[in-house]
Amino acid sequence: MKVLVYGAGVIGCYLTHVLCKAGHEVYLLARGAWKDELEKNGLRIRHHLQRQTTLDHPQVVSQIPERVCFDAVFAAMPYPQMEHILPDLGRAKTDLIVLIGNNMHPEEMQKKLRSMTPGIPDILFAFQVTGGQRFPDHVVVERFGKAGLDIGALHGFPSRLAQEKLEQIFRGTGYKMHYQRDMKAYLFCHPAAVLPIAYLAYVCGGDLRTATAAQRKQMLHAPAEAYDTLTYLGIPILPEKDDLFYRPGFRRALMRLLYFIMSKSSVGDLIACAHCRHAVGEMEQLDRDFTELLSRANGAPAMPVWQALKQQMPSWAELHRLYDAPSGIS
Repeated sequence: MKVLVYGAGVIGCYLTHVLCKAGHEVYLLARGAWKDELEKNGLRIRHHLQRQTTLDHPQVVSQIPERVCFDAVFAAMPYPQMEHILPDLGRAKTDLIVLIGNNMHPEEMQKKLRSMTPGIPDILFAFQVTGGQRFPDHVVVERFGKAGLDIGALHGFPSRLAQEKLEQIFRGTGYKMHYQRDMKAYLFCHPAAVLPIAYLAYVCGGDLRTATAAQRKQMLHAPAEAYDTLTYLGIPILPEKDDLFYRPGFRRALMRLLYFIMSKSSVGDLIACAHCRHAVGEMEQLDRDFTELLSRANGAPAMPVWQALKQQMPSWAELHRLYDAPSGIS
């Protein structure tokens, strides 16, 4: 099968590795010095927890080939850039497009994409739970198991044909499809868990290992307040019961342990802090859009822990000054 991955950051590179392993004809869209590196030496990934390094040789392109018909196109770009690549995606010859990553405007993006490609039957949204960091000559990936995609349509599960195609694409790789019934709700819920981690990472200068016990407690308790506000707005919590990891009980005890491990090890640095340091623009836009969503909940309970944690953080302007680098490595 012919598959295009649009975007060669950590997410796109690991997905490319999985697709190459499956034996497909994989095109990876990259630009600049990273494209030159991939063309010269291939895609080298160090899988941190698995203690192994892989080398793949996808076909590296700087633009979507006009004459190639793709069985699927996966777009794995930072949230602030996703809208800007929609015209490119609209020119791809395919009947399945998957937009991967944070997205607080999925409805608008789908409408725009459909206006460009009215005949495409399947536009899906997805999230890949992997972390890591890109260096000039390789990528370090942090993942648990084979990873996979939480994936679905804007409102509803993927079509039967889309599910069959996805299962065929990833057959034999161990990379799992977790089908979601409402990816708009899923994407609206995701920042409730992610942003408190980002806030604390920035409070701690990009290193969660310096966080105090009190700050880790704030990071654990803040999501429950956001989930309460989302529920007040009538947004279903997806994945289902995810909010229970932040409410009293066994699941929160487990999450507390995971947060402690994350805060004290290199695993947490690769899962959370590296992304926060190298994607300030994405975190800023996610924070801005999520804050706007929560502001619609007039009369909802206050969010004191959330606000207390966020207020400790430097300004976004200061964070850009500290972390934005001209190298573009992410």
